[in-house]
Amino acid sequence: MSRNLTSLSSRKGLSDNLFERLGELSEKDGAPTREELRLLAEEFLMGPASLYGTASFYDFTRPENKGKKVYVCNGAACRLAGTQEGLKAGLLQHFKEEEIGEMCCLGRCYENASFQYQGHNYSGQAAAQLDAIKDQEPTGGNSRYAVKALGRPLLTEAMPTMEGCRYAIAQMLKGQPEDVMAAVELSRLRGRGGAGFPYALKMQACRDAGAGKKFVICNADEGDPGSYSDRYLLEHRPETVLLGMLISGYAVGAQTGIVYLRAEYPESLVSVQQAIERLRSAGLAGEGIMNSGFSFDFKIIRARGAYVCGEETALIGSIEGQRPEVRVRPPFPAQEGLFGKPTLVNNVETLANLFFILEKGGEAFAGIGTEKSTGTKLLSLDSAFRNPGVYEVPMGTPLAVVVNDLAGGFRKPVKALHIGGPLGGLVPVFKIPELTVDFESFAGNGFLLGHASVIGIPASFPMVAYLEHLFAFTAHESCGKCFPCRLGSKRGEEMLHKARAEGYRIDKLLFEDLLETLEKGSLCALGGGIPLPVRNALQYFGEELEPFFTEQKTAAQ
Repeated sequence: MSRNLTSLSSRKGLSDNLFERLGELSEKDGAPTREELRLLAEEFLMGPASLYGTASFYDFTRPENKGKKVYVCNGAACRLAGTQEGLKAGLLQHFKEEEIGEMCCLGRCYENASFQYQGHNYSGQAAAQLDAIKDQEPTGGNSRYAVKALGRPLLTEAMPTMEGCRYAIAQMLKGQPEDVMAAVELSRLRGRGGAGFPYALKMQACRDAGAGKKFVICNADEGDPGSYSDRYLLEHRPETVLLGMLISGYAVGAQTGIVYLRAEYPESLVSVQQAIERLRSAGLAGEGIMNSGFSFDFKIIRARGAYVCGEETALIGSIEGQRPEVRVRPPFPAQEGLFGKPTLVNNVETLANLFFILEKGGEAFAGIGTEKSTGTKLLSLDSAFRNPGVYEVPMGTPLAVVVNDLAGGFRKPVKALHIGGPLGGLVPVFKIPELTVDFESFAGNGFLLGHASVIGIPASFPMVAYLEHLFAFTAHESCGKCFPCRLGSKRGEEMLHKARAEGYRIDKLLFEDLLETLEKGSLCALGGGIPLPVRNALQYFGEELEPFFTEQKTAAQ
């Protein structure tokens, strides 16, 4: 983090945003030229090296992106489904090798064979119709998947009418911000982005930061391969997400809401922008909302392809136009965030719950779920299941009910579920009956619920290859700020690749030292989280992995 660069970026702030300017320069050819970066640096009074460091980091602004016309999804769900090699072979009939790039998870995990062409996502059998797609205005392919709720739906029920929204916000504005704070505290809502941190504590910290300019940021950069529940909310219930931001803004004293939306979700960009316009037309966004003294408006920032921006301080650095590196805390974003101002950052699903809490009350929300994990949870299930889709269940629901009753079991033999993204727990199928969908059950069994994406690992897929993929993903997505993550993830990838491809046997003690260094030395959960699924694999699939490891002691001993 550079406070000097933060200050320089804040001169123009969101009205002429540096990060957006960088993105715009990349849209024509895939990456800005050095001359364009030099001129932009002069305009913002920065050194060209700073902007080059930023532009060369993102998947869709780096020089390697130049000349790409179509992008193949390289996410874990598509990889495990085995669809992408055939997809690429089909695309090579229409594009040159150098014109085909890669993107991480397009949120089409329910049918795979995913790719993006001319800014639109396609999946399933779409590649077979590429001639027709190229001859017409691109609109995006099939986006249908199951959406079901078990029990009372909070996040998958019918969208509230605009009149219903106006009434709820009008009632809120008649009260005090403290009333909203009290309702959220009573609800015991915990963050749905992975950590499960109590939302009321975050709100209180931002509120206590004093008067002045503040921001509310919706982290809509849903980067966990296998997850698409946030995408569902953004495309089918965007008003509830936006109103959750507005409610949060009223409670903490912020007037600006920023939706940081991943580039891999072009359909979400359209739906959120349309929802913002509907709220403005209804008088629920802008100056003096409903003739009150409270003003709040929205700004969409389109991300450019970086998993680490799911970490709140890296996300803030990204919006400022800096290289999105994780920042050392304290200070926390609630005290010193975007442009140095107090900032409340939360993910899509967390914010979407606030409208229910406003309408029905915190006690009604707390009455669903368990004592420590209240409310419902969205799970997104991939194509390994007979009925893939987004399922909403009360916290505390047996995982077996989700897998067997709602999703209909597996289409093919599966040996493990990877739940909660690449840093989530690797659950062998025999452990499914022992788990319930809540933070405590997963943590108590040595797993992590996280974002609650659910990927099925086929029985035929080598676990050593999957672990290599996890380390390769981490190495590619590392911001590079701390040595343990930047170097350790690459060393892990190299060892596993050598063991798989060359018959090399990994020293178990050396490998455990690597995992411990990553876990204890990394600045954020990217490097610090990867040891969890790796250790799960070593614990439950030790017999399969044994040929790749040795008990031989290191030379240092």
